[in-house]
Amino acid sequence: MRFYTDVLGFVKKHDIPLGADRWLTVVSPEEPDGTELLLEPSGHPAVQPYKTALVQDGIPVTSFAVDDVQAEFERMRKLGVRFTQEPLETGTVTTAVLDDTCGNLIQIVHSE
Repeated sequence: MRFYTDVLGFVKKHDIPLGADRWLTVVSPEEPDGTELLLEPSGHPAVQPYKTALVQDGIPVTSFAVDDVQAEFERMRKLGVRFTQEPLETGTVTTAVLDDTCGNLIQIVHSE
C-alpha cells in the first residue's frame, strides 16, 4: 500500500477487511471515480511461482501510462525505487521498468 500511494501517487479508495485479507483498491487522484487497481493478496499457492517466473523473464505484470518517463524515473529513483530497465526510447514509445517491492515488475510508458 505504501509503495502504491507514497511512491506511485495513487490514493486509497477501498480498504475492506475480509478475514485474514483485505479488499484494498487504489485510484488515480485525478480520477477518484475512475478505474480502481486491486492490490491482490499473495496467499494463493499459484501466486508466487507466477510472480517469480515473470520477474525472472523480466516481464512486467502491468503497465502505467505517464506523461514523462524520464521525469518519473528520476523522481522515483530519488525515493529509492529499484529499476530493472532505465528509460528506453523505441521509436515513439519510451518505457522503464521498476520493482514494486512486492515481487512484481511494473512498466511505465509514454507514447507520442
